[in-house]
Amino acid sequence: MPFHENNGLRYYSFDIFSTAVAQAVFTRRGGVSPVPWHSLNLGGSVGDDPAHVMENRIRSFDALGRAPASIHDVWLVHSADIVYADEARPRTLDHPPQRADIILTDNSEVSLFMRFADCVPLLFHDPRKHVIGIAHAGWMGTVKGVAKNTIAGMQSRYGCKPENIIVGIGPSIGADHYEVREDVTLQFREKYGKDAGRVIQTRAGKSYLDLWAANEIQLRSAGVEQIQVSGLCTACHLDDWFSHRAEKGKTGRFGVLMALA
Repeated sequence: MPFHENNGLRYYSFDIFSTAVAQAVFTRRGGVSPVPWHSLNLGGSVGDDPAHVMENRIRSFDALGRAPASIHDVWLVHSADIVYADEARPRTLDHPPQRADIILTDNSEVSLFMRFADCVPLLFHDPRKHVIGIAHAGWMGTVKGVAKNTIAGMQSRYGCKPENIIVGIGPSIGADHYEVREDVTLQFREKYGKDAGRVIQTRAGKSYLDLWAANEIQLRSAGVEQIQVSGLCTACHLDDWFSHRAEKGKTGRFGVLMALA
């Protein structure tokens, strides 16, 4: 089963990854935050008490047996930029997180960490080169090519081959809930060309975006063959996930943690 529980926390793990990787997409359950962030809010910029966020983070790391000090995270900006996490990020005021939406590492002492609330978590592992990564793919990052850029970064920095890279597409807003404006639709039609029909759905005169299909198309075009799609819509399952759109912005952030075991 993809869902697991440990120390009161419920999280999703991909079956496609081996035990060489510790990985979890944490649900909103098992934390200390009050409404509207209840309860395992891991976002520090949504109005929750920082003490609650820190306690929730500690619980998340404990659930996977990782030291909180091993964290390397980034300041998400809806880009396709990469940070190579050669070591844990110093937790001091003069070392703020870098602005990026992709983190890669080959260091087993580093725990990659990212936060989400509708955007797509992309998890990467090359078992031959012992490289892992997490990417944040909202509509802007997706149209900028965040999935394809992650593969390119793994190739250029670590010598990875796309056919050896395993990718999980995590819980995020599904096409049934993701209505988009015409300007967004036009950008995806331009980017995806003949595949645009797989990415843009039209119902009752409105356009809906399938971010799962959009990112899978990018990955396969980059040569990735091993992909698992969770198929879990955050807006459909508010008992498990925070959803910025379904909860009209008054919500928390769920976390993704990944490390080489």
